[in-house]
Amino acid sequence: METYEISAAADARALRPIMMALHELLNRLPVTARSRDRPGLRIEGGQVVDESYSGPVLEEVLATNETRRVRPGTGVYRGTPVVVVPVRDSTGRAIAAIGVVDITGIFDLASLMEQQSDLVRQVCGTGFCRQAGPSGEPSP
Repeated sequence: METYEISAAADARALRPIMMALHELLNRLPVTARSRDRPGLRIEGGQVVDESYSGPVLEEVLATNETRRVRPGTGVYRGTPVVVVPVRDSTGRAIAAIGVVDITGIFDLASLMEQQSDLVRQVCGTGFCRQAGPSGEPSP
């Protein structure tokens, strides 16, 4: 019987089964992981695409032992929202980090509202647009 252990020295082989499960659970969103002492893996589209992976946010989370929700400035996911969390041992030390592309971070509500305001201004000018009511007639 094979065993897999997440530890500070876990390699890509040890991380693969749990990360493949997470990848499927998250509807195949890209996922990454590494242990504190060894590079890990990157999974996209149902496949392991890198078995010696380490990204800047994974490394930062291991160093700070804190969750990060960021758009990395470098690396494979540069500019893409990601969430990376530490995996902690019984004493609370970070022994690994797991990351996922954050689809909720793609939708920045403030930017979306600003774009809508700009679009309304372009279409309607400075006056109010009249929206059609339920009958199809413009509302007062």
